[in-house]
Amino acid sequence: MGIKGLTKLLADNAPKAMKEQKFESYFGRKIAVDASMSIYQFLIVVGRTGMETLTNEAGEVTSHLQGMFNRTIRLLEAGIKPVYVFDGKPPDMKKQELAKRYSKREDATKELTEAVEEGDKDAIEKLSKRTVKVTRQHNDDCKRLLRLMGVPVVEAPCEAEAECAALCINDKVYAVASEDMDSLTFGAPRFLRHLMDPSSKKIPVMEFDIAKVLEELELTMDQFIDLCILCGCDYCDSIKGIGGQTALKLIRQHGSIESILENLNKDRYQIPEDWPYQEARRLFKEPNVTLDIPELKWTAPDEEGLITFLVKDNGFNEDRVTKAIEKIKSAKNKSSQGRLESFFKPVASASTPLKRKVPSTMVTHPSCLSMILSLLCSHQHVNI
Repeated sequence: MGIKGLTKLLADNAPKAMKEQKFESYFGRKIAVDASMSIYQFLIVVGRTGMETLTNEAGEVTSHLQGMFNRTIRLLEAGIKPVYVFDGKPPDMKKQELAKRYSKREDATKELTEAVEEGDKDAIEKLSKRTVKVTRQHNDDCKRLLRLMGVPVVEAPCEAEAECAALCINDKVYAVASEDMDSLTFGAPRFLRHLMDPSSKKIPVMEFDIAKVLEELELTMDQFIDLCILCGCDYCDSIKGIGGQTALKLIRQHGSIESILENLNKDRYQIPEDWPYQEARRLFKEPNVTLDIPELKWTAPDEEGLITFLVKDNGFNEDRVTKAIEKIKSAKNKSSQGRLESFFKPVASASTPLKRKVPSTMVTHPSCLSMILSLLCSHQHVNI
């Protein structure tokens, strides 16, 4: 679920904290990706028509592999360096939310059976997606695929969103990519939506800046966390009758959930019994994360391993996989060049500084890379 209604709340009250970006604008950037969210999207979208999905000869679903393979190649071709973060053990406070999701899938499965019996194609299309669940096997498949592709994988001790945020806070990556907004609540400095969306060729990436979010909302980080809890999060119920706009108004007026509860009209708003908002707050402020991970490295693909896993084990077309491997190799060479602004730092020299000015449009356009590097290397005081 993430944080209920947070995107709209920010669009209405902190529009300057959001900006549309082109997919290619993240050239040379290291991006932490919430793997489970991406896998879920692929299972729903890739190769699915009603109850039919992509499978191998053994009847095992391969939609997640197809989606992860193609999407990661597109990221690499754009010069983006993804690092995929996988969920660990969920916190105890999330058990209630997970139970709700399980119940919803069970209800959808029953309704789907009825729709199949009635031959209702529209209902089948809608309900079949509601029965999708990311399994341990899906995760293991994608971990193996990514490692064979030479892309780093991080296994979080707990929530992937929290681990992604920690990587960003500690400058291990530039931003976090997911569809759930939790990473902002965990304090990620920069958050990207739609980067992993299978239809993102048509949808621009939306970038959120947490510092600007707090500035525009006129809140501290602690108050923003309380706002997110009031809106509705995965760790506890929210107060019935209080939506995003009302929550923002109350936080601005009272400063904290404790003060809100002291002044709230109990007849108008129903506060959940034994409401563990303080524990939810602690989980957002002090999440179970680790930065004790090996250095993030993007290496050459294991060509033989990829062909064995994708072609022999999962029925992928060998010619397409071979061509895809060449794309990965080419993309790895391009992304290793880094972002152009790293070449424009001041250079210590006793002689006259370099005065050539490069237009900003060229600096941000990957197609100008070779020409600019040639220009820079030709100057005796610039070392690359």
